[in-house]
Amino acid sequence: MRSDRVRSSFRLAAAGAAAGLALTACAASERDSGGGSTDGATSEGRDTFIFAASADPASLDPAFANDGESFRVARQIFEGLVGTVPGTADPAPLLAEAWEVSEDGLTYTFDLKQDVTFQDGTPFNAEAVCFNFERWNNFTGVLQSESLSYYWQKVNGGFATSDVASLDGTGKYKSCEAQDENTAVITMQSPLPEFISALSLPAFSIQSPTALEKYDADAVGGEESAPVLPEYATARPTGTGPYVFEKWTRDQEVTLTANEDYWGDQGQVRRIVFQVISDANARRQALQAGDIDGYDLVGPADVAALEEAGFQIVNREPFNILYLGMNQANPDLADVRVRQAIAYAINKEALVAQTLPEGTEVATNFVPPSVEGWSDEVATYEYDPDKARALLAEAGKSNLTIDFNYPTNVSRPYMPTPEQTFQAISADLQEVGITVNPVPEPWSPEYLDRMQGTPDHGLHLLGWTGDYNDTYNFIGVFFGGPSNEWGPIDPALSKMINDARYKTSKDEQVAAYEAANEAILEMVPGVPLAHPVPSLAFKPEIKNYPASPVQDEVYNVITIEE
Repeated sequence: MRSDRVRSSFRLAAAGAAAGLALTACAASERDSGGGSTDGATSEGRDTFIFAASADPASLDPAFANDGESFRVARQIFEGLVGTVPGTADPAPLLAEAWEVSEDGLTYTFDLKQDVTFQDGTPFNAEAVCFNFERWNNFTGVLQSESLSYYWQKVNGGFATSDVASLDGTGKYKSCEAQDENTAVITMQSPLPEFISALSLPAFSIQSPTALEKYDADAVGGEESAPVLPEYATARPTGTGPYVFEKWTRDQEVTLTANEDYWGDQGQVRRIVFQVISDANARRQALQAGDIDGYDLVGPADVAALEEAGFQIVNREPFNILYLGMNQANPDLADVRVRQAIAYAINKEALVAQTLPEGTEVATNFVPPSVEGWSDEVATYEYDPDKARALLAEAGKSNLTIDFNYPTNVSRPYMPTPEQTFQAISADLQEVGITVNPVPEPWSPEYLDRMQGTPDHGLHLLGWTGDYNDTYNFIGVFFGGPSNEWGPIDPALSKMINDARYKTSKDEQVAAYEAANEAILEMVPGVPLAHPVPSLAFKPEIKNYPASPVQDEVYNVITIEE
């Protein structure tokens, strides 16, 4: 969802061009002058919820998605075996009511929820579960590209047959057996302790086998650089969730309506309109004008003004990391003393106070404190300009000039104001004698392509929002193998991280991850800066928005007051 680093140059031909502003009469037509729904009103009041998305979804088939806007829509239509405890990133039962894991970590037995049907009337059962797992594992050709099946290959490690040279072996998954109608048994080739947490991702939603086959869901056309999605992924998504797909008007809106046969509580909201408004200021203006009910990625500078005007600000628990990366392939950054000096030069407390949302925590690890494996024993590099100058002198770099790359025209949950963050850090570096050469670039594709696809950069700002509650989802993504972003990674560190990933004892795994986090901060490939608080804004009548650190937010729990 939050894997910005893998989709920088991916363009789905079926999804159209860049999302534009859509402050159209479509939204206004949903409301009467009293704020009620004109064509979706009930005796209990409004039942239409209009939310501003920052972009179109990339795909309505969550197996072929890795972006937040696709997952925002998918969570309304689809459900997986595993969900999350409300307000946390911790796994919880969903379509699986319970599960057992064998002592060797190879066999997962799922007890499935009964009397559930897909939105096309197909029964949900163990055979449907196995159909989906076999589908993911048997992707071939273009379907194995990271821009499509990113999460299956990153979690599982491979496919039944590999068409991608960089994927080793056949992955962790071995088989799925429908032991009986309500019991699915999944067997792994080797242990994967993060498996249950990973199943909370929308990419692993259970979809209707009937619809997948009827609409030829795997018939992706085009080439890896420009795949063309089939009808299923653009107009026929079919899950077990509380909402069904109605229409998608490209670059304008996606509309969902109530699933009349939903197994759970449908709630008050019976119609959802995701209106596409790409510009952050335009989203704020749409809320102030009454054209939308809420939006995400609220700029820190807008929070106080919106609250004063009577709008609600809802904060997610931070499950992210904003960091300053240092490319060790750059000769000036190859010396650990230079990297340590840069770490000592940054006043994180002032950075947070001046540029980031209220409630943001200063970071010491590359994982949030809520993730098991976070260590309080890491080197913290407290603000010390004198020590920074001494280390630079010792390294013979007292007159260092370095490129500082940062993105423009973007706001991310972990990086709401990159230009301000750049300015604050640059001032700190200049104070210790480092001359900064600013290198601003548009976020996508230029900035991401440069950071992740080339060694042509020095210092840079980036970050990550966790997909699920597991340490590897943070430090494994960063340092688990070779990387253009960070330059040479010590193979011993990568081995340390990857060995920790597969330990079947929870206590041993946590201890191994703590040790890995401590080793990372000794090497100082970058500086963990902060865990920013992501904010959403809503009209005052919107109640019970289910804010989640991993954006597991399903709208059937929302209520709308008159």
